[in-house]
This record gives sequence, structure tokens and C-alpha cells, in this order.
Amino acid sequence: MLILLLVAPPLRAETLRVATWNLALARPGPGLLLRDIRRDEDPRLAAIAGILAEVAPDILLLQGVDHDRDLMALTALRDRIARDGPRYAHVFALRPNSGWPTGLDLDGDGRRGGPGDAQGYGAFSGQGGMALLSRYPITREDAQDFSALLWRDLPGALLPEANDRPFPSGDAQAVQRLSSVGHWAVPVALPEGRLTILAFHAAPPVFDGPEDRNGRRNADEIRFWQLYLDGAFGPRPEGRFVITGVANLDPERGEGRHDAIRALLADARVQDPRPMRPGPPFRFDTAEWARTGPLRLSYVLPSADLAVRGAGIFWPEEPDDTAALTGPHRLVWVDLALE
Repeated sequence: MLILLLVAPPLRAETLRVATWNLALARPGPGLLLRDIRRDEDPRLAAIAGILAEVAPDILLLQGVDHDRDLMALTALRDRIARDGPRYAHVFALRPNSGWPTGLDLDGDGRRGGPGDAQGYGAFSGQGGMALLSRYPITREDAQDFSALLWRDLPGALLPEANDRPFPSGDAQAVQRLSSVGHWAVPVALPEGRLTILAFHAAPPVFDGPEDRNGRRNADEIRFWQLYLDGAFGPRPEGRFVITGVANLDPERGEGRHDAIRALLADARVQDPRPMRPGPPFRFDTAEWARTGPLRLSYVLPSADLAVRGAGIFWPEEPDDTAALTGPHRLVWVDLALE
């Protein structure tokens, strides 16, 4: 049996449900995700659609979805979801940094062109990208993509100190982008006015050495949003916004520079609804592995001028439940009052 903290309400003009979910659907090669969706033999696809049918987000940011130029895989996934769950009339995705080649040996293995040499870890360009699905129109012409920002150009960048690894050599710093997947500002046109989705997927602060390259990059990918709201990269969002995605950082537990996510959660310009998984015990975890235990890694953070009506995490009651097919990450959602 599946349990939701709150039952998904019917669509109301004055209420909006915003959700994020790391599906971890990435495949080992280009085109394979589209092939598998069309074959429809993977039980995870049915499980994903079933969960979305129950939660019914109005705006949904996905991670771990392979990107292609014509959004064929994303469109096929949207259509597969619609067979059992909500229909999203509008989809949006940009080329992610994951798998984007740099031409350098960034991981120090003596070879170029490997997954660790890309702008963000990936075996091919587009592996494990982000995507936005919406029941409301997306104002594409006003969308901003900050994914090309060089890490060294971030004010106060926490670049690793010199060491015996290829990064942070001068050549590497000249090409290394901040975003491991992407940072987007995407306006959605609601009947009540514009809402800007600030979407991201940060690198995990692990799988590196004493230079703490991934830990430093993760912290800066999170810190980007406060600098953005300060106006460091041009105009700030007009009116209401929601910062959402995978920060890959728990405020207290696990590896990483916890001060980065604590600072974002404490920023007066945003609010933390603190969605909880069903309990008891009631916890805020959004993912769990045997090695690390439960961690809070995914976030939906509305701007301070939005009224929150509810929030939750979709978590199966039993480990062998159908929802367990969808991987270690759970869907996180927040209900907003828009009047």
C-alpha cells in the first residue's frame, strides 16, 4: 500500500502544486531511453506514471532524464505518463552540461573523453539531464540559461587549491563550467500571473580527493541562487519564484559543505515548507541508500511572498512497494496559494 502525506487535491485555479523528482532514468548510451520508453517493458515507467497519477503535480521538474536535441525522449516520457497519470501540455528542456566534452583530462586518469572529463559527469552529451513539465504555458522566450557560466567567474568561487590533479590547472579553469547539469530560470504563465521556476541539479559532494573538488562545486552550485537573487547575473525574477531541484546536500548529515544549503534555507527571500515523509517517525528525507542512510537532497523552496497550503514527500510504506522501483530518490511537492 502507498501512503501520501496529503491526498492530491483536484486542480483548482487558486492552488498550484509544484514538484521535483530525480527519476534516475539515465541510460548508458544516446537514444536508449527513447527506445526503452517506446518498448514500454520497464516496470519503472508504470510505477512513475502511477505515482504521478496520485500526486498530480501541476508543474514538475525532473532530473535524470537523457536529453536529445528534439526532445524525443522527453516527449515520449510525457506521453507515457499521460496514459496513467496527468497530461502535461508543455515541456521544456535545454542541453545539460552532463556529458558535454571539454577536450581535457579533468579527472587525471591519463585519458581524455571519459565521463569524468566532461563539464558534468556523463558518458555522452545529454546523459542525465533535466526537464520541466507543466500544465500551464512556459514562456520560452524569457527563459534564462546560466549553465555556461564558468566556475571561476562565480563571485567568491570556492575553487580547489593547487594539487597534483589536473584540476584546477589554468587550462581547466578556462573551460570548467559551474553547473554540473544546469541552472535555469523558466517563467510559467499562470492565470494569476507569472511564476518563475529556478531549476538546478547540483553535483554530489563526493567521489573526489582531498582537494574536495566536488564538495566545493556543489556548495557553489547551491550558492549561485543567492547571488542570482542579489542581481549578480542580470535581472532578478519578476515577482514570485520557486527554487527547486536536487541540491545533493543535506543540511546536517552526509558529506558536503552543509553551510551552503543552510544559508539558502535561511535566506529571507525564500521559505522552506519542510515537506515530510509519512511516518512515524516524521522526517524530511528525500532519498536513501544503504551506504548513507536517509538524506534530504531534493528541495522545493517558494519565494517568501507565496502562501504555502501543504507539502509532502511521496514515500512507500514498505521497501518492496511498487514505488521502490523508481530508485532511491522520492518525489517532493509543495502546494501554493496563488490568489
